[in-house]
Amino acid sequence: MPGLRVLLVDDSLLFREMLAKSLLEYLPPGSAIEKAAHPFEARDKILTFEPHVMLLDIEMPKMDGIEFLRRLLTQYAQATIVLSSSVQYRQAALDAGAVDFIPKPDGHIMLAGKGFYTDLAARLCAAASMRPNFMQGASLVPMHKRLIAIGASTGGTEALSAVLQELRPPLPGIVVVQHIPPMFSRLFAERLDKECALQVKEAENGDCIEPDHVYIAPGDKQMRVCGTPAALRLECWAGERVNGHCPSVDVLFHSVADIVGEEALGIILTGMGADGAKGLLAMRKAGAETLGQNERSCVVYGMPRAAWELGAVECQLPLEAMAGSIMSMVKQ
Repeated sequence: MPGLRVLLVDDSLLFREMLAKSLLEYLPPGSAIEKAAHPFEARDKILTFEPHVMLLDIEMPKMDGIEFLRRLLTQYAQATIVLSSSVQYRQAALDAGAVDFIPKPDGHIMLAGKGFYTDLAARLCAAASMRPNFMQGASLVPMHKRLIAIGASTGGTEALSAVLQELRPPLPGIVVVQHIPPMFSRLFAERLDKECALQVKEAENGDCIEPDHVYIAPGDKQMRVCGTPAALRLECWAGERVNGHCPSVDVLFHSVADIVGEEALGIILTGMGADGAKGLLAMRKAGAETLGQNERSCVVYGMPRAAWELGAVECQLPLEAMAGSIMSMVKQ
């Protein structure tokens, strides 16, 4: 067969280097091995290297291999073999979507014999043509959006709670600016985390935006998206008020327009004033789809009205229809 692209994910530098060097001799001519020290690095390399198969460890810092696999397969059909000394996790790895599980060689990797590498190479070649083995009841749902951005103000805490409680994975990451006093944003996030199927937290500077996670802007900091569409992060800082607000919906929406563009979905909910209207228009001009809460279901039809009148909102919806529309739009 032609050359195989293998992504090796293991937190041990020595193991990665020794395994890659030896394994390459047993793979088909023209093969290449890329290496990553942890799942966040691996996520980026999957997009740039496009491996035929990933060789994944379980026990790693930042995120364990099984959790990474579960999150990864909601967006990418990445054939994966788990290679681990923790053989008790074999079934969990297969249930999470791994196509194979191989125990690490006993002792030092340098002591692994030819038989180990011959077998590993053969199983990698076989795995390259296989589809992930999804958990019972799960399915691979292609994502047509990389990010959902939501802005709200007066009446927004209950509106957000109503929408987020109805959302179900898999979904791209969700970033939220709700006009709210300091400290209350953390309590609000903790409350939502208990209510919702998604994981909700108060955003922190440097957070990597993960699928099925919701990030609430801190009540006294501006928040924007940075990085690349494939590796989105958050910046949170104590900045000046914009449109009289910190955090400001416009600040978030403008950054989403610049970084994510057409791969984003923008939503503006109930609130007083016009914060978010210009940012949502920038998102729409960048190719993003946009929704606004309709007048009937708003506590205050200020922000959605301003965005609608500016031409930033493609479609107005009642609050009770918002969650279903979101899930449909990101998967259509």
